Amino acid sequence: MWRRCLCLRDRWRRLLNQPSGGPTAIVRTGANIPSLSRAYAPPAERKRFYQNVSITQGEGGFEINLDHRKLKTPQAKLFTVPSEALAIAVATEWDCQQDTIKFYTMHLTTLCNTSLDNPTQRNKDQLIRAAVKFLDTDTICYRVEEPETLVELQKNEWDPIITWAEKRYGVEIGSSTSIMGPNIPDRTREVLVSHLASYSMWALQGIEFVVSQLKSMVLTLGLIDLRLTVEQAVLLSRLEEEYQIQKWGNVEWAHDYELQELRARTAAGALFVHLCSESTTIRHKLLQD
Repeated sequence: MWRRCLCLRDRWRRLLNQPSGGPTAIVRTGANIPSLSRAYAPPAERKRFYQNVSITQGEGGFEINLDHRKLKTPQAKLFTVPSEALAIAVATEWDCQQDTIKFYTMHLTTLCNTSLDNPTQRNKDQLIRAAVKFLDTDTICYRVEEPETLVELQKNEWDPIITWAEKRYGVEIGSSTSIMGPNIPDRTREVLVSHLASYSMWALQGIEFVVSQLKSMVLTLGLIDLRLTVEQAVLLSRLEEEYQIQKWGNVEWAHDYELQELRARTAAGALFVHLCSESTTIRHKLLQD
């Protein structure tokens, strides 16, 4: 076993858009996914009680230690993640907390807790089908018939992403102005189910999380495949809202907060997927605090 202090802190802060902060420690944490928020969420905030955070490699993976105590999940399981990079990212979330621990900002910790505890007791097949089911109500597949300016905006911004996805996966998706939405062929679902099956259970938790944020399977695929940036994916998911804001004006602080929060959650989910798919270990020497 070996112990390392935080490193790459600034790099992860930039990726997660987190403010800088002092040293960190450990606490039993809960999930913050909307569907689980009532039964599985921790207190919104708690006074910071720790000073330092470190990472330990154990038999089951990488552990997070706060002031020499091991972090546990809400179900009291040892908080262990499959990659060193993910451990560093989670530790950085704790390191970014200042006088008050704001659990609702710790999206990576939440996703790890959900993956470890699996409170809904879903298997891999159920996770995949839950994600693919979003095709039935995919944001960018539903189109308006008026006003003409919005019709044109949706066509110009959304059609290229659908075209990309159809070519990338060799499927048909399409769009519709009907309230019933587009008729998604069975083969399209089968291809996407097969594609998602190549991901681990942990990565699938992240994919479903991103899909639930963007309300779009197509945009999530574009983001995970690096066809879209987080900023692009979020703006495309909010296209109609942004259109209304430009037309009627922005509600001071409310719309801006909502946009930034959606970006943070989407970025964390996408990062989680990539870090859970990472098979190599970071070999850079960790910097000492």
